[in-house]
Amino acid sequence: MSATPSSSEPDLSLPLGRPPRVLVTGAGGPSGVCFLRALDGAAERYAADLDPNGAGLYLVPRAYRVLLPPGAAPGYAEAVLRLCRRHAIDVLVPTVDAELVALARTADAFAAAGVRVLTSPAEALETCLDKWRLAEACQGAVRRLPDTRLVGAPGPAGPGGGFPAIAKPRTGSGSRGIVLVRSAEELAGLPQDGSYLLQEFLPGTEYSVDVLTDAGGRVVAAVPRARDKTDSGIVVAGRVLDLPELSGIAEDTVRTLGLRGVLNVQVREDRAGKAALLEVNPRPPGGMSLTVAAGVDMPKWAVASLLGMDLPDRILQRETAVVRHWQDVVLAPRELGDMGDTTEATPPPPEGDREAAA
Repeated sequence: MSATPSSSEPDLSLPLGRPPRVLVTGAGGPSGVCFLRALDGAAERYAADLDPNGAGLYLVPRAYRVLLPPGAAPGYAEAVLRLCRRHAIDVLVPTVDAELVALARTADAFAAAGVRVLTSPAEALETCLDKWRLAEACQGAVRRLPDTRLVGAPGPAGPGGGFPAIAKPRTGSGSRGIVLVRSAEELAGLPQDGSYLLQEFLPGTEYSVDVLTDAGGRVVAAVPRARDKTDSGIVVAGRVLDLPELSGIAEDTVRTLGLRGVLNVQVREDRAGKAALLEVNPRPPGGMSLTVAAGVDMPKWAVASLLGMDLPDRILQRETAVVRHWQDVVLAPRELGDMGDTTEATPPPPEGDREAAA
């Protein structure tokens, strides 16, 4: 197998003869910010969010900032498609869980408009976004799964070795709603309607494995990173490591579920130090900047793949430690939150220009 050194990056202008136009949604979140920063100088970047104060909006010129409705709003995918047509977007990068399924279901309409969408098939997304469905789908296909059951389902009070155990909502991202349950009495205080999972408590080190596939689902990179310090579920200090066992768990998971693009598999060690699958975030992760710093520029390679460029057999990371910090974007007072009618601010090029560039 051939491997590409971590310093190699694709030239995104090659397929089109110009830098591609890339729209990143969820620009106010860490995933969107990371993707936008990684593409700086390599693409014509558009940033979209529902919050006019979203930080990533201010990484691009005012004419390239866009406000969108919430991802779960009716007609959301159609609104994004109209926006992509208006600005002749080449690549759409969704980074918010709530929008993923709607955009995947309308991927054919985007493709007909010349827009490539960085997303997995809708069925795979629906499985990942429901942690109970994920556990059922991966049973027997992934090397180690924590004992998991639905809160309120018949059976023993605690999973695996009993209490303490972890309770978490079936849906949701980050650490929202996750609680440590120490007894059957505490468990009884949780919703008993099947909306919560009870999962074996894994006391060891937690890792995220950032995964990049090509358009056909072949894994090109699976990069483990230790979540040494987190804030609100986002890693703020961590190490990128070479841990083949963790990479293997992530690859097994991706193949089992049929995932595509850039995504994140979270694992944690049990009391014996054996890693188990926790969950899958089927969109660019908030801590991906660590992987980029380790030489695997997943945003650029993902866009390259969508543009039809061949990806290497394997892209190697170098072991790296990263501490993340706030960075200021300084603006004129009137500019903060003043989006204006940015959807019309930059008219698309004539159709003939677009066809010639393709």
